Amino acid sequence: MRTTVAKLAAQLTLTAAGVFLLSGAAQAGNQKEEAMADSVRLALARAIADAAPPKPKFERIEDRIQYLNWLGEMSSRLKRRIPDYQTRIELLETIWYESRRAGLEPALVMGLMQVESGFRKYATSIVGARGYMQVMPFWSRVIGDGDPAKLFKMQANLRYGCSILRMYIDMEKGDLYLALGRYNGSRGKPEYPNAVLSNWKNWEYKPQS
Repeated sequence: MRTTVAKLAAQLTLTAAGVFLLSGAAQAGNQKEEAMADSVRLALARAIADAAPPKPKFERIEDRIQYLNWLGEMSSRLKRRIPDYQTRIELLETIWYESRRAGLEPALVMGLMQVESGFRKYATSIVGARGYMQVMPFWSRVIGDGDPAKLFKMQANLRYGCSILRMYIDMEKGDLYLALGRYNGSRGKPEYPNAVLSNWKNWEYKPQS
């Protein structure tokens, strides 16, 4: 049965989240290089190849105001982790653009980034995963141009990470718990999905009425 986000939130455990939050090291698991259909590989390659810059455009002034309010609120929350204003704003603009482009909630992506890298651009895990979203180097060969160094670039890292997470959610038919486990290479184990879903709450934004 398809697990809903509401049910998952009720299953969160502080102990599981604590395992991930107390360590300063990058928390990526060993993402698996799985066999995938050519159509899936091609779709992913196209998804990460689009070089459109993360500059939002709005048809309604109300949407622009809401975006700017979100940007200001998230900047305030993220300031302790990323003191430099310009870097912080560029990261938030990229998170907003890439998460929405992939059909993901920005708060979910930020929760995942908090667990995976603590918002550290050059974080590297013991298994070699890189950057903000801890993308494994093999992805650059499977769906990219073969240059894993690009995974340390802000937009490239988020483009890969969001596209891969979207693929896993689709593969798991919307089951976020299993998709997160697959992203981390720990499918079926509760610690990682619980930690991400717990940290998701830190980045939720309620629009001003």
